[in-house]
Amino acid sequence: MTLADARRAPLTPLARPARLRPGARVAVVSPSGPVPADRLAAGLDILRGWGLDPVPAPHALHAHRDLDYLAGPDEARARDLQDAWCDPSVDAVICARGGYGAHRMVDLVDWAAMRAAGPKVFVGYSDVTVLHEAFALRTGTATLHGPMVGTDTFLKDPRTQESLRATLFAPETVRTLGLEDARALVPGRARGITYGGCVSLLAADLGTPHGRTSGRGGLLVIEDTGEDPYSLDRILTQLLRSGALDGVAGVACGSWAGCGPYAGVRAVLADRLGPLGVPVAEELGFGHGPTGLTIPLGVPAVLDAPADGGPATLTAEVPALR
Repeated sequence: MTLADARRAPLTPLARPARLRPGARVAVVSPSGPVPADRLAAGLDILRGWGLDPVPAPHALHAHRDLDYLAGPDEARARDLQDAWCDPSVDAVICARGGYGAHRMVDLVDWAAMRAAGPKVFVGYSDVTVLHEAFALRTGTATLHGPMVGTDTFLKDPRTQESLRATLFAPETVRTLGLEDARALVPGRARGITYGGCVSLLAADLGTPHGRTSGRGGLLVIEDTGEDPYSLDRILTQLLRSGALDGVAGVACGSWAGCGPYAGVRAVLADRLGPLGVPVAEELGFGHGPTGLTIPLGVPAVLDAPADGGPATLTAEVPALR
């Protein structure tokens, strides 16, 4: 399938990478913003405690000379990602943090070479959303919307750590996802292929030569941080007006940290997503919140949003990794 076909075709299951084993080599990259050295060191220690062999990419701790919100030049960040992915000794690539910058480097990556290297584990969220979409559309690889090793949530929250650890080593044990207070915003049950990420980054991909143009057959996974309700309204309205959500089977919502009082956020979600006429679940516990569960992207899943007020869940029909 060509990229043009993939952008508008109904979503289908993607190639799942192999699960990790003790001793697996993990490259840690910074495709977006810079990460403090002490946080990266602490995150690497956690991975070592799991029996992994984490190796920081050459520019993982760099900062751009003039643009201090970038972890080095675009070309260097793209090269780190590509070199790590194409290195046959590397079993997984995990991002150090988000921030901003992935949109600047995504088109500098040789995606044909990445596709030829075959699937392997890729983990990140936030600004990394554009890379999840690129892996899906340009390589056909399933990825993990999960915590990054230099972030507070990963360093401080045991549940976040355990969700990622279990997904990496024993993915069949964490197929059903959702916090205890997850509920239906729009009740119902839907099946589809998981995709998405940080909703503002999905909107930023619209109109680009490689952006997705259809949600047919997909279960949309969205969350964000630092966006006021009116801004979320604009983002969702842009996605709706563009047709990017046409045919979506259901929507799973995670955290909205720093997006204002949740009552206002919830009103926007109900107003903009309710007319889609599909199940919508809220507060499933992934993204920028105090707990960030790991969500597989590119796999068939069932979204259950009970009308009786019971806990909403997202259940992968296959383990995230082989």
